Amino acid sequence: MIISRLELSDFRNYNELSINLSSGTNILFGDNAQGKTNILEAIYLSATTKSHKGSKDSDIIRFGSEEAHIRTILSNNEYESRIDMHLRKNKSKGIAIDGVRLKKASELLGLLNVVFFSPEDLSIVKDGPSVRRRFIDMELCQLDKFYIYNLNNYNKIINQRNKLLKDMVNVPELKETLKIWDMQLINYGTKIIERRISFINNLNEIIKDIHKNLTGGRETLKIKYEPNSTLDNYESRLNNSIDMDIRYKSTSIGPHRDDISFIVKKENGEEIDIRVYGSQGQQRTAALSLKLSEIELVKKITGDTPVLLLDDVLSELDNNRQNYLLDSIGNIQTIITCTGLDEFVNHRFEIDKVFKVTDGKLESMD
Repeated sequence: MIISRLELSDFRNYNELSINLSSGTNILFGDNAQGKTNILEAIYLSATTKSHKGSKDSDIIRFGSEEAHIRTILSNNEYESRIDMHLRKNKSKGIAIDGVRLKKASELLGLLNVVFFSPEDLSIVKDGPSVRRRFIDMELCQLDKFYIYNLNNYNKIINQRNKLLKDMVNVPELKETLKIWDMQLINYGTKIIERRISFINNLNEIIKDIHKNLTGGRETLKIKYEPNSTLDNYESRLNNSIDMDIRYKSTSIGPHRDDISFIVKKENGEEIDIRVYGSQGQQRTAALSLKLSEIELVKKITGDTPVLLLDDVLSELDNNRQNYLLDSIGNIQTIITCTGLDEFVNHRFEIDKVFKVTDGKLESMD
C-alpha cells in the first residue's frame, strides 16, 4: 500500500496543502522550521492515529483555528482507499475510511503501515525504558489489533488501580476491592507479555544479519526482552507488592515497567550491553539496525511493504551508515526530509520527486 496524495487543512503551519507523491523516493527539502516534518507527522497520524511527537490534537491544529483535517489517499494495484481525519480542539478526533466513520480510532490501525525514523530514534538505545516500550507498543499496535485491545484495557486498569491506591489514604477499606482490579490486570498484562516475547523473537531473527552486514561482520546484535515480571511470577509479584503500592500510591509490577536491552557480541566473543557500555557509534548502528528490521518485520507479518519516513536522519549518520540505509530502501515508498540535496549527489540513488518547503508552502521541483 502506498500514499498517492496527501491533503492538509489548518494542520500545524499549513493553511492548505495538497501533495501528489511518487511510489518511489520523495524528497522534501528546505531550511529548518519550515514545515517538512509536519508533513511526515500527518502521514504518521493517518497510519497510527497518534503523533510521533506525542503531541495532543489541540497542539497540532493551526494557530487561530478550531479544527484541522487530514486526507490521505492510498492505492495499490487493486484499489484506492481514502482516510479522512478530523482533529478538534475540545473533542476526540473523527476518522473515516472511504466515507464510513469509524467507531473507534483503533479500527484504522493496519490499513497503512509506516516506519518512522528520526534523529531522536538514534537515542532509543541509550534513552530510558519508556522510549523503548513506546517503540514496541507503536509497532505492535500497527501489526496486531488484539494487542491494541489488550494494551488499551491494561492502561485503563492501571489508571483505575492507581486512583484506588490514592483514594485508600482516606478510605482504607477500599483495599478489599483491589483484588478485582488485579485479576483484570493479570489477564490483560499476561497477554501483553506473551505478544512482546513473540515480537522480540521475530525481531531477533531479522536484526542479526542486518547488524552483521552494517558492521562488516565485526559484531552481532541480539535484543533481549527484560520483563518486569515473567509469565510465571507475575501474579505472585503483584500480590506481594500490594503494601508497597499502597505506600507509594502507584502500581510497581507489570509490563508497564518492561525494558529491552541490546547485547552486542564482538569477534572475540565478548558480549556487552550497549545501553550502558556501548560507544555512540555502536548505539547508532543498533538503532539503524532496529529501524531496518522494522521494515522487514512488517513485510513478513502483513505481506505488505510499509511506507518509510526519514526525518532529517541522514545528516546524523556517517557515510557508511548513510549508504547502507539508502541502499536498503529498494522498492519502498520513501519520504525523506533534509535541509539540502547535497546528501544525495554521490549516491547511486534514484529520486522520483523533489519538493521545496518554505514557510508552509510547497513547490514541486520537477
